[in-house]
Amino acid sequence: MSMINAVNSTSNAQSLNVRALNAFSDNYIWAIENNGQVALVDPGDADVCIHYLDKEQRQLNAILITHHHADHIGGIQKLVEYCHKKQWPITIFGPAHENIPCCDIKLVENDQVSLPALGLTFQVIDIPGHTLGHIAYFSNDENEPLLFCGDTLFSGGCGRIFEGTAKQMLTSLTKLANLPEQTTVYCAHEYTQANLHFALTVEPNNQDLIHYSEKVRQLREDKKATIPTSIKIEKIINPFLRSHVHAIQSSAMAFDKNIQANNLDTFSAIRRRKDQF
Repeated sequence: MSMINAVNSTSNAQSLNVRALNAFSDNYIWAIENNGQVALVDPGDADVCIHYLDKEQRQLNAILITHHHADHIGGIQKLVEYCHKKQWPITIFGPAHENIPCCDIKLVENDQVSLPALGLTFQVIDIPGHTLGHIAYFSNDENEPLLFCGDTLFSGGCGRIFEGTAKQMLTSLTKLANLPEQTTVYCAHEYTQANLHFALTVEPNNQDLIHYSEKVRQLREDKKATIPTSIKIEKIINPFLRSHVHAIQSSAMAFDKNIQANNLDTFSAIRRRKDQF
């Protein structure tokens, strides 16, 4: 295991804040703030980030990338140029097995990313499936553990399997489901309402899912975000974390009569069904 440090900026620690920056139609770029210092997660749109940094008078310290898709990396080059003009030191972290522009530190499973300016340390988790090199950043704070998981786990759903296999994606999601239940989950898209529409077709009698869907409906009617979520919530309402549950397996076999009642066949069947939903 290696310890990897971003550029340090000495300051008195204040309370950590995670802010959503809206980008494109449904992306969230996450700004992790502490005492005027910021780390950005998956900044696909530089202009949104620069507007926020200027308006809030924040200094960008680090960029954390989960995977190589354009809506996650598209703003890196412009943000690096912006920081150079400001004479701010900046460190770019990203997955070792993907082509990330300007990447200073290439990360693999169990690396630790230390952000001293923010008072944070992240453990890197390999979560292939959506892309082959996809990683997540997990901060195991005993009071409020944090997870930035890109496009692997969504509230009520999971990412499409573009490069990996269903087995890889299920393994990745199982890793995340095994994190502490109080972990706050910051995913990269506002897909919750659509995901829950599908989830209700898979597990229509799940009362927790029904109640959560109503809560999400109200949030979206009020134009409020449904993210962050938590591991605890997702284990109760997300069918892609519940392929071991009999009701989910029964639904999967109704979708595809050729599968077996096991976790992988169940997960694969409901993922295929979601792709066509």
